[in-house]
Amino acid sequence: MNLLKKGSKKLTNAWAFYDWANSVYTLTIASTIFPIFYGTLFLNRSENVAVFGFEIKNTALISFVTAFTFLIVAFISPILSGVADYIGNKKMFMKFFCYMGSIGCFGLYFFNLEDIYWSLFSYFLGLLGYWGSLVFYNSYLPDIAFPEQQDSVSAKGFSLGYIGSVILLIINLIMVMSVEGAQAVEMMRYSFVMVGMWWLLFSQYTFKILPKGASKGHKITREVLFKGFNELNLVKKALNSNLKLKSYLWAFFVYSMAVQTIMLVATYFGEQEIEWGGEQEKTLGLIVSILMIQIVAIFGSLLTSYASNKFGNITTLIGINVIWMLICVYGYFVTTPLEFYITASVVGFVMGGIQSLSRSTYSKFLPPTEDTTSYFSFFDVAEKIGIVIGMLIYGTIDQITGSMRNSILFLFVFFAIGIYLLTKVPKSDRGNAE
Repeated sequence: MNLLKKGSKKLTNAWAFYDWANSVYTLTIASTIFPIFYGTLFLNRSENVAVFGFEIKNTALISFVTAFTFLIVAFISPILSGVADYIGNKKMFMKFFCYMGSIGCFGLYFFNLEDIYWSLFSYFLGLLGYWGSLVFYNSYLPDIAFPEQQDSVSAKGFSLGYIGSVILLIINLIMVMSVEGAQAVEMMRYSFVMVGMWWLLFSQYTFKILPKGASKGHKITREVLFKGFNELNLVKKALNSNLKLKSYLWAFFVYSMAVQTIMLVATYFGEQEIEWGGEQEKTLGLIVSILMIQIVAIFGSLLTSYASNKFGNITTLIGINVIWMLICVYGYFVTTPLEFYITASVVGFVMGGIQSLSRSTYSKFLPPTEDTTSYFSFFDVAEKIGIVIGMLIYGTIDQITGSMRNSILFLFVFFAIGIYLLTKVPKSDRGNAE
């Protein structure tokens, strides 16, 4: 039986350590090695893929599959969170998605265009496993930390994630850059397996320490399966009497749509739109860029936590969104490696900060309740639907115009709207998040 008290250092550290375990997925697969690997599959051949009865541009295909995955996450997370709350076992579901994601990473070793449906299914499993586990991971934050701890604990999680993922990426970089041609591609495949193993093994410490939740002895019935949707409806109604939370959620929905889209497609943009000079230079340049983002993000996350204490969460979020807005404009004109490095360093500075602060701000705005899973499920559904919209818009513009630059520039609009909505969060109601 877990007797650790809420707010204890061991408990909060164990929670944060899951970021160390799972962040290797977002860095190696979502952000770095896989986009480069995916690009190598189209060397000396058309950029279009014949799939689902259509000829689809390769980057647009990934955007659409990603959007579909997030649509699935948005649909199933209320069901699963409702079940988890009913039977009192968040950890069981967090484990399930963690292991699913790991299996997806192993499956990516066999990714090829000849077996495109199996390949996309492995990509789908990894993405679904990662984001599905986050539904339950994020909902633990108000359970394991007090409001005054949540900014720093959330930032610690992201910082651990950046450090751990950078370590593995450096190992992968050495593997890939030590050989050339087909051997380099094979090393990329091995890196996917290493991500699956890292995620699987390091998550065990978190699972050992985190409480599973109060066992309620309930069995799953047909009615329980849709309990989560009923709870989301109750949360939606409760927002009408919680103006600060409602206003903040609208702002988060809009700006997160753009942030997550940029983070998911950044390396594909660099792979296609930047003039690297050669394949070896491209591989090295992209990995160095992502490493730069992660290292800068460590300091950005910690600095954001400091800024939120000094200026307030909402004011800090407005400032970060302004920087993101400028990134979109500058990114449209980026063509050289140096310009891409500059963009990457600025993205790193605001990437970790906006994620960490968004999560902890939401946690602070929650009303006193034991049903944190339902509120965080609502938060995650809003985020996932935003990503679906963002990726569909991005992929459609890319498919129609043939350029990812136009898609990046369009995201400027979402940051501008997000800033406007953040200014509408009532100042008198911001409390300790002001």
